[in-house]
Amino acid sequence: MINMARTKEKNELKFKNYDKLKELDATAFFNNQFDWEVPDYITDNLKHKLRNYQKEAIRYFNYTQTNDVFRFDHLKQLMFNMATGSGKTDLMAALILYLYQEKGYHNFIFTVNSKSVIDKTIDNLTNVSSPKYLFTPNISIDGRSININKIEGMFPQEPNKSDINIKFATIHTLYNELTTRAENTMALDDYAKIKVVVLADEAHHYSASTKAKSKLSKDDKNLISWETALNELNEINEDNLMLEFTATLDFNNTAIYNKYQDKVIYRYTLDNYIQDRYSKNIRRIQTANSNEDNMLSTVLLSEYRRIYALETFNLEIKPVILFKAHRIEASHEANQLFNELIKNLTSKSLKDFLKRQSNKITDRSSQTLISTFQYFLSLDSLDNVVKEIKRRFSPERIINANDDDNSKKKTKTSFLESGEYRALNSLESPSNLYRVIFAVAKLTEGWDVLNLFDIVRINNLGNTKDKKDIAATNSEAQLIGRGARYYPLGISENSPYQRIFDKSVKYELASLLLETLHYHTLNEPEYLNNLMQSLDEMNLLSGSDKKSLPEQVTLKNEFKKSKIYREGKIYYNEVEEIPDSSYTNIRTYGVDLDSLSIIDVFDNSTEAKYNDKDSVKDISFTTIPLEGVDIRYFKKAINRLDFYHFDNLKKYLPNIKSVSELWDENWLNLEHLQLRVKTDNENLVSDFSPDDKLKIVEQFLSRVSKQIKFGFRRSRGTNRFKGYPISEYVVDFEKRIISYDTHVAPSMQQKITNTLYPSHIFAYENAIVNNNEQNLIDAIIRYADTMEKMYGEVFLIRIDESMLRGTKLSEDLKLHQFNKNAKVLNLQGFQPDFILLLQNKDYYVQIFIEPKGEKLVVKDKWKEELLSYISEHPEKIEFEEEAGNVIIKGLKFYNTETENQVMDELKDIVTEYSDEEYKQEDGNIKITLF
Repeated sequence: MINMARTKEKNELKFKNYDKLKELDATAFFNNQFDWEVPDYITDNLKHKLRNYQKEAIRYFNYTQTNDVFRFDHLKQLMFNMATGSGKTDLMAALILYLYQEKGYHNFIFTVNSKSVIDKTIDNLTNVSSPKYLFTPNISIDGRSININKIEGMFPQEPNKSDINIKFATIHTLYNELTTRAENTMALDDYAKIKVVVLADEAHHYSASTKAKSKLSKDDKNLISWETALNELNEINEDNLMLEFTATLDFNNTAIYNKYQDKVIYRYTLDNYIQDRYSKNIRRIQTANSNEDNMLSTVLLSEYRRIYALETFNLEIKPVILFKAHRIEASHEANQLFNELIKNLTSKSLKDFLKRQSNKITDRSSQTLISTFQYFLSLDSLDNVVKEIKRRFSPERIINANDDDNSKKKTKTSFLESGEYRALNSLESPSNLYRVIFAVAKLTEGWDVLNLFDIVRINNLGNTKDKKDIAATNSEAQLIGRGARYYPLGISENSPYQRIFDKSVKYELASLLLETLHYHTLNEPEYLNNLMQSLDEMNLLSGSDKKSLPEQVTLKNEFKKSKIYREGKIYYNEVEEIPDSSYTNIRTYGVDLDSLSIIDVFDNSTEAKYNDKDSVKDISFTTIPLEGVDIRYFKKAINRLDFYHFDNLKKYLPNIKSVSELWDENWLNLEHLQLRVKTDNENLVSDFSPDDKLKIVEQFLSRVSKQIKFGFRRSRGTNRFKGYPISEYVVDFEKRIISYDTHVAPSMQQKITNTLYPSHIFAYENAIVNNNEQNLIDAIIRYADTMEKMYGEVFLIRIDESMLRGTKLSEDLKLHQFNKNAKVLNLQGFQPDFILLLQNKDYYVQIFIEPKGEKLVVKDKWKEELLSYISEHPEKIEFEEEAGNVIIKGLKFYNTETENQVMDELKDIVTEYSDEEYKQEDGNIKITLF
């Protein structure tokens, strides 16, 4: 049984600065001074489009570097605890650009415990010709070309302004260099003279001294030396910074938790990664078959994936299989067994195998394998299948990723130095023909492959149960996490790196074959129990590959017969392009010059007391004008800031004719800059040199440039609401509920509610909802009788993504901000989950309702603000001429904490537009909600 209590405890751990950052991020929604988005110089220079969680991680890091909350914390060591496959190296690339541009860092050290990861990351960050390169071919920031240089020995004492220098070293090599002076290397004291950023990958390896409780072995002492060396390197220069990255931290270990309790600034766990559809689904196939039968079944499945992708979507893919053994000897034996199996395969033996496997099918059999066997049995001849299998799975297309004493003696080289190893990092390439890998432990860290679709656990080749094999499941869980990386199919332009088929009944087979990693396991209870615990410890959601019937969600006949269904419409506001002519002054970008012109100034003695909290907690501040600054300072500062060079400036200020127009009152206010200083140190300002003043002006102009970039948008919502016929998209639909047998937070679980609702106001016979959504439906149904007395027709509709997917209207049916003074600027559209429709002889009332779990209320506050704005400003809404007397309203977010407030809001709306005759008859009625 999975240790659910332990998982729950882990998920509820508190992290001082991460929790503070989440709270600060919520505050930013209501204070334009803190509004910040990832700058263009990052997004424009990265090969991949950043995902929302990566942007959030960068935003949190920016807060640690710029916000007053962290001014005295001296955060020099920061941890990004992010899921395997979530793009930590992309995040590193973005942070390199940020630290170069914002903080003036030129020198970076990438270190990790594995030589293989070093080689891969060199390609990621410096090799322009590599398909894995993460930057654009020509990096440019504010019109300036940037060079990324791989450094072999010494960092330059005075780096060129346009250079980013990265040194790559395993932790072993870095430790030796720091502790042993040698030619063309940098010892520890050399780093006192330059500031560097250490990018420490797979950082869970650097806590041996933290975990040490007793006498240590020699190997442990080496590990402790690594941790100590990194800490000393980070501390030898006050400006040095260490950023750590890992998916694997054992927070159940008190020492580890205490070490990182104030260092973790961002977390993105595997369960979130999978739920957000950035990975493959993970399905387990349990079998008691022999290794030979498992091998042949998996080869057939792999070929079926390839054929299905080609025949259904005209996609050329090359699915890869990994056979995982616990011992090198077993891996080599399995490799030989596989070669013999393929060599001896015939059409007859294959047909006999298919028939034999088909006869074993039960209700608990793998849904994917059933489809595979049925496909090949349906073919008139298996001759060509056998021919293709022999060609595509020949020994020349197999990699054995193991080193052992015999192989080293024979080849005089290790696997890491071989051409086959290099081929492992290019398995997605069309020119790479490898289809099968045999491995033990080399691929659990730092291995990037997207077209891995099957991992097969090799059973102990002897006749006895191997207890050690059964217990060794942690590394397997980690390998499954790596294999779950999504393989982009190129079918969806809107979300190329997210699953698009799961939950769709029409594309159920596509989901199973093209968006699922299958892990073929031993059918051994003790082993499975250990594996499930390992998966659960990693928050890795997985389930069995058994057949699951799609759930049918159907409309009620009385709703289909209603006038609302036949003639009614659902209204959403339209979007318009923002013309260049709209950007006429600084205010049109949402820039608040009054707040931006207040610059914090602290003396050096205060800044030096980083850890002395008592010395700063009672400090008071005052604001005073900066004297002695005229237009000369602004002109010189602009010359030093690339953003304000005219060619770049014109991209964001399309109506400006020359840089000199910036001094116009419509743009920059040069009358005064305000300085916020300690109350007892106002005289500090009188000591400012011209260079000090110039730096303050630069800081002000830099802040303005960020706000201009943030406020420059190409499209926005309008107050014009367009009606879409209900009958065209509110339809019957089918939906698969993904079941997991590892831990899923209750807020993420959905269930099918088959009970017929007692009130006909719910438009569907049933619903697929989570607990919060179910509570909302129940609360509104309890109010049904009252509403029906006031209106002729009342219906509540659950808007499900499966209902809209694939319709021509799906992109239009979204709400967009149209309040130009919104506290939080967010131009994304969103689709509220529920719509309540009420119609009497006078009004057609449409009410948007959005259930929102308490943890998401702050993050999605802009949505609630939009719903409230719609309700509070009916005079701002315009309709089509034929719309008639339509009323659009929105309620605040619904959850257990807000239920009474939401229902009170609903009562007020329902009462306001109820039938006049009803009002006269029951003017003093008290509406009972419960």
